[in-house]
Amino acid sequence: MNDLLNELNEAQRVAVESAKGPVMIIAGAGSGKTRVITYRTAYLIHSVGASPHQILALTFTNRAAAEMRERIETLLGNGSTDGLWIGTFHANFARLLRQHISALGFTSNFSIYDAEDSQRVMKDIMTELGLNAQTLSPNTVQSKISAAKNKFILPAEFEQTARDYVDEKIAHIYRRYAERLRKNNALDFDDLLIKPIELFLQRPDILEFYQSRFAYLMIDEYQDTNRAQYLVSKMLAAKHRNICVVGDDAQSIYSWRGADISNILGFQQDYPDAVTVRLEENYRSTKVILKAANSIIKRNREQLEKKLFTQNETGEPITLMVADDERREADKISFAIRNLKVTKGFSNRDFAIFYRTNAQSRAIEDALRANAIPYKIFGNISFYKRKEIKDVVAYLRFALNEQDEESLLRIINVPTRGIGETSLDKLRQLAASEGVSIYDVMKRAAMYPDVPVRLISPLGEFRMLIESMQETAKKYSAYQVVAELYEKTRLLELLKQENTSEANARYDNLQEFLSLAKSFSDQNEGDDSLKTFLENVSLVNETEDKDESDNKVSLMTIHSAKGLEFPVVFVSGLEEKLFPLNPDDAKDLEEERRLFYVAVTRARQKLHVTYAKSRYRFGNLQPTLKSRFIDELDGDVVQTESGQFLRDLRAAEKEKKRIVRDDYSQETYEDFSEFSDNWKRPERKSASPKPSTLPTSPALSIGMKVQHKIFGSGKVIALQGVGDDAKVRVFFKTAGEKTLVVKYANLTPYN
Repeated sequence: MNDLLNELNEAQRVAVESAKGPVMIIAGAGSGKTRVITYRTAYLIHSVGASPHQILALTFTNRAAAEMRERIETLLGNGSTDGLWIGTFHANFARLLRQHISALGFTSNFSIYDAEDSQRVMKDIMTELGLNAQTLSPNTVQSKISAAKNKFILPAEFEQTARDYVDEKIAHIYRRYAERLRKNNALDFDDLLIKPIELFLQRPDILEFYQSRFAYLMIDEYQDTNRAQYLVSKMLAAKHRNICVVGDDAQSIYSWRGADISNILGFQQDYPDAVTVRLEENYRSTKVILKAANSIIKRNREQLEKKLFTQNETGEPITLMVADDERREADKISFAIRNLKVTKGFSNRDFAIFYRTNAQSRAIEDALRANAIPYKIFGNISFYKRKEIKDVVAYLRFALNEQDEESLLRIINVPTRGIGETSLDKLRQLAASEGVSIYDVMKRAAMYPDVPVRLISPLGEFRMLIESMQETAKKYSAYQVVAELYEKTRLLELLKQENTSEANARYDNLQEFLSLAKSFSDQNEGDDSLKTFLENVSLVNETEDKDESDNKVSLMTIHSAKGLEFPVVFVSGLEEKLFPLNPDDAKDLEEERRLFYVAVTRARQKLHVTYAKSRYRFGNLQPTLKSRFIDELDGDVVQTESGQFLRDLRAAEKEKKRIVRDDYSQETYEDFSEFSDNWKRPERKSASPKPSTLPTSPALSIGMKVQHKIFGSGKVIALQGVGDDAKVRVFFKTAGEKTLVVKYANLTPYN
């Protein structure tokens, strides 16, 4: 074993040999975390003399557990892990509950409900309570109950803390849901985490048994644990206190699914005598990439101190690419991939393109396809194959072709209209008996005695929607048809009300589809707009995924990228309110910064960061603001496409600000030589600035002092354009010079 330990660096060896007492291993990106956990487990068995059955190792994926078990057996020999409890929280605690759950009134053959099973039970309960799915989404109910369980909030406590109508209704559902699960002798996935806590609280003897048995507790990805996982781990470790947690607070990016970063940040408060080991040597990335990563994460206030370093090569500078819009951004990424394949010999599989939201993949997919670059969507499905997109496409297809019964059956209950399978079977039977289409029966539903009265109204509303879309398609563009569909079905509104992470992603995807329709309609005027638009979408789907080889560019959200690495990485869409998604909330901003850190540290050799100056939002091309994260990157390691280092550009900008600041009170702006002729400049040293004669905005004039909710106080130094195209250039005291669109700037004049 000592020979094997010689393969570790100094920090890794300290982590492995710290066998007794509480230990926190802060494992930086690419620092050999899995190797350390594997070697530490082997060390406990081989050198400390621990029996495998005394060790409980908790992971977040079955794959990680299987890999660790295999590596341990490679180190110690076959059979060396017999009796070792190594697996996910859910798997290990399901195993424990099978033996003891009778103490909680269940039998050992309990069922485990997945998310679909759980939601079906909740829907039944909502029906019993007379709650309409259109006023209270089942997804919202499921999400809130799951979040409560992750925080170990049981039904009684949830009911006591309910603050509004929605929470009160969910409290009733939660209580009945718990009762129904008990009646069905079933647990859901969240119960696998909270039932052990209930068990230990009710049966201290069972807790004492497992505290004695598991003399050593190890937890991987500790920064991703929720409240329930924290509590049960602390209970199990209370006797021997040989608890070792491994994680990286800088990679805590899952708060939206219950992860609580305070668990890892507060570990030393829970265990003041804990040994802390920092794994800071990175074996993955170049020095340049790590310098950029360190410059990002140091901005966060809530963090455990560490600084990554590497013995790897210095590497190439990071490339900053700027595009006019998202389509040009995608084109630039595609061109860069083609160029690197030719000049550096990379294969398609060496490239990964990251984005903050799934909706961004559409433009990138289109560009890669146009350039004959094969790709795969990692951790998700192609934009055009997502359920909500296929639903909308089915609506459009049926509006053009009433004989398309596959599309009809897909959309008849989207959104929910109370037309279930039993009702559809009745409509099918009537259509078959009369030799007509199902839609023909729907049109004349009131004429059939066999059609339940309750279906007459929803079927009539559906027919009116389709007919209205058909009329719109005859006169107007594809964009207007899609917009009408959204309005009359309330698809976007319902997803907003649902307000879960899944619903928000679907909302973004539908908005992106609306933007796609708008972009297409702007470029393809004339008759048959909807027909041509659908043909284009259908051809995209038809030509997708024909290349079955694995030599493809990887596309994924940054959340999906955690744990992966690639030679070349593109991080796209670095714009305010996209990445970071919510810059106005300090806590969210820190998590967004950690997400950027994760993205950067996935790259081994070459990193590109990109943003677009404008992007389609809600069907309209809107200007964007460059992400603050670009300004936080170390300027010594980032180059523009023209080869200029950001440090030099920032130095020039700083000098320009100095000139303006020195002359701030005198209204001298002649040093801004980069202003084009169509920018209106003020006259030099005017004691009373003259109002601009440009019809940009009656509320703004050159020299006026203004307030911005993000950038603070500043002074108008130039105006350009008219109407919706009007722009204003402002020098802000703290943020420097910014060019804003007057329509969206919301500037407030002050004296």
